Amino acid sequence: MNEQLKVYDDKMTKSINSLNSELATIRAGRANPHVLDKLAVDYYGSPTPIQQVANVSVPEARMIQIQPWEKSLLKEIEKAILVSDIGINPTNDGTSIRLIFPELTEERRKELAKDVKKKGEGAKVAIRNIRRDGNDAFKKLKGSDISEDEIKDLEEQLQKLTDKYIKEIDVAVDVKTKEVMTV
Repeated sequence: MNEQLKVYDDKMTKSINSLNSELATIRAGRANPHVLDKLAVDYYGSPTPIQQVANVSVPEARMIQIQPWEKSLLKEIEKAILVSDIGINPTNDGTSIRLIFPELTEERRKELAKDVKKKGEGAKVAIRNIRRDGNDAFKKLKGSDISEDEIKDLEEQLQKLTDKYIKEIDVAVDVKTKEVMTV
């Protein structure tokens, strides 16, 4: 791949990775430990991801169990979950915390599907902005030692990259929407 195109390919890849990590945090009907990814607890004065201070497991389809390595962290983890936007009340039994995921209502599923589509559209806008930046940069090359045909070729290759990543976004959004809408 051309050196000039590689920069834009890398940026588009980062946009896709960002979308995928955002989609992973949207909870479908079953428990997914990734809903805890954005949560941090105060561990000796520094915010630390829950996965680094506790064992996070999924013993049942709709339950996440969090067993901190130090009992003193139970209250901190519970507090972090309560103030987060997960929307589930933790159950603390003195040694571990359980998150029971209720069955999603049809209305909530539709809301989540809309949210997935919105995140997909945001990623498409990011990809298109990268394409625009690339095309602007290629237009500025006019008058240098690169011919107009080479500039046209770069623009066409950038468009192919854009199409490829837009398709990837559509697939990711479709997969997540099906997952959310499955009862």
